[in-house]
Amino acid sequence: MKPDIANLNLSVALQQLRLREFSALELAEACLSQIARLNPAYNAFITPLLEPAVMAAMQADVLYNNNSFDPGESPLLGIPLGLKDLINMAGVPTTAGSKFFADNLPSEDAPVVSKLRQSGGVLLGKTNLHEIALGVTGVNPHYGTVKNPWDVSRISGGSSSGSAVAVSLGMCLAAVGTDTGGSIRIPAALCGVVGLKPTYGRVSSCGVIPLSWNLDHIGPLTRTVRDAAVMLSVMAGYDPHDPASINVPVEDYRLHLEDGVEGWRVALAQGDYVEAADTEVLMAVDQAAQVFMDLGARVEKVDLSWLEQLALANSQMTQADAAAFYRERMTKHPDSFGTDVLQRLKSGAALSSSDYALARRTQAEGRRRFELFFGEFDLLLLPTIPVPAPSIEDTGAIQAARQLTRLTSPFNLTGIPALSVPCGFTRAGLPVGLQIISKHWGEANILRAGYAYEQATRWWRHHPNI
Repeated sequence: MKPDIANLNLSVALQQLRLREFSALELAEACLSQIARLNPAYNAFITPLLEPAVMAAMQADVLYNNNSFDPGESPLLGIPLGLKDLINMAGVPTTAGSKFFADNLPSEDAPVVSKLRQSGGVLLGKTNLHEIALGVTGVNPHYGTVKNPWDVSRISGGSSSGSAVAVSLGMCLAAVGTDTGGSIRIPAALCGVVGLKPTYGRVSSCGVIPLSWNLDHIGPLTRTVRDAAVMLSVMAGYDPHDPASINVPVEDYRLHLEDGVEGWRVALAQGDYVEAADTEVLMAVDQAAQVFMDLGARVEKVDLSWLEQLALANSQMTQADAAAFYRERMTKHPDSFGTDVLQRLKSGAALSSSDYALARRTQAEGRRRFELFFGEFDLLLLPTIPVPAPSIEDTGAIQAARQLTRLTSPFNLTGIPALSVPCGFTRAGLPVGLQIISKHWGEANILRAGYAYEQATRWWRHHPNI
């Protein structure tokens, strides 16, 4: 049979590949066909890689046909993947969505890319993003706007815009993104897919063009929670060459995925800061909390208005760190930046050392506060973003950055893991995201919780009508 790419997910595709219901080449060609058909309208890929993808898929088929592979060593054999164009892939330009890097041709793979190749993944190309990853709209003046798969007049979110759209539209079965203030989870929520930001230091950031050395995280975007668990199991691990990497053993995140949340203590975020969200978003998250209660968890409402302080500190650090990295380019070629990005970089450069020190102090206090918080609770639930996808025409990038990162950026600042899963739709048919948070190194917890919720609701079965 031919791959049903519109409804297929990574885990099911692996089963069908192993049963030889279709070949890795047929699967790759189905995704490449989606790219050829839909990319002109949605602009998810900057650099598709047709010939290398076909060759990699053919090599996977040789292993499948000869039964000469170990599923434990090749857990992604033949799976088509997308890669945010911020991450180095040998011999392929890494543009960062910027004029400055248009001719940047890395000679080596980033460690995360090496892991994906070794696992048997088929890399289909580099996905579009908000310029230098400093923004959340996906409106890029150099490589074009990434369109929302549910409504092309709406933003796709960012900065991992193309990765989310590619997964949503079946251009690939999983993709890699980066997240400094919400850049995996925001587009995941707006595009109706799963986005995982692991603990800071869980996935190596070597070979990734930085936005903030102190806040950057690398993680997967997928169609299901199980798929995210598979991807993280491949991507995670200690890298001695990455100053941010921490040597904590990697779990098999699939091992306890189906164990449920009965008896777990779950906090549902409340307070003025959280409840300033759109009514339909809040209603969907409240309904999700009820599902957790139905699954046997004990849910308690908790005022988390103090997240506002963490969000502000994250914004200040992001802009200041980015301004430090791009300082020479800002001085010599300011006109090569998009208007919104240059404005945010200038704000970062203007931040005083005292304000930066205070932001770092807020970071330390926030980390400790969450350590105490998760001594009492197993999980925290809240919206991923406070509003449905805004329109492209009516949304300024600076305004969107403030609005859409309100509920995601506190978890970058504190470095704790965060998962966004689909939890419903608005009356206008736009996806809503539920954010699930746990303690440092608690990825297994949030994946287990996300899986239990996903299976109880089936929102993951909804795909754009294209």
